[in-house]
Amino acid sequence: MRILGLDPSLSSTGWGIVEVENNRLRYVADGFIKTDTKLELPARLAIIHQKLGEVIETYKPDEAAIEQVFLNENPASTIKLGMARGVVILAPALYNIPVCEYEPNKVKKALVGVGRAEKSQVETMVKILLPGCKPKNNDSSDALAIAITHYNYRQTRVIK
Repeated sequence: MRILGLDPSLSSTGWGIVEVENNRLRYVADGFIKTDTKLELPARLAIIHQKLGEVIETYKPDEAAIEQVFLNENPASTIKLGMARGVVILAPALYNIPVCEYEPNKVKKALVGVGRAEKSQVETMVKILLPGCKPKNNDSSDALAIAITHYNYRQTRVIK
């Protein structure tokens, strides 16, 4: 089984793929989708959608997990992030891939044991849990962490 972890962002959406075989996790791939801030919002959303479709076509995940986002103090930024998040949720849904959501503190607790862990601690645990993995950036490391969290929690959830 393959799990696609997703860390939504308008500027740099992270993605990571892990494979589960005999209750063991294995790193498959990771990356991020960068969009040019000079482009109009619809064009940036289209890039995210297209690139995620390519990731899904290439790696054929069975399930997807996404990080729930927090609210910004800036309402305009929150709305834009919400739009990017909608596209990130839509991409796997169009392939009939079930999508689960996890709060950032739950992801940190699942990997580090502490809900207020630093990003560097999460990335260190990703590298320990997925030997040979060298995440491309913080966004792809977070996406891998979300995929690992999904693996850890999926037995207790009913996938819809």
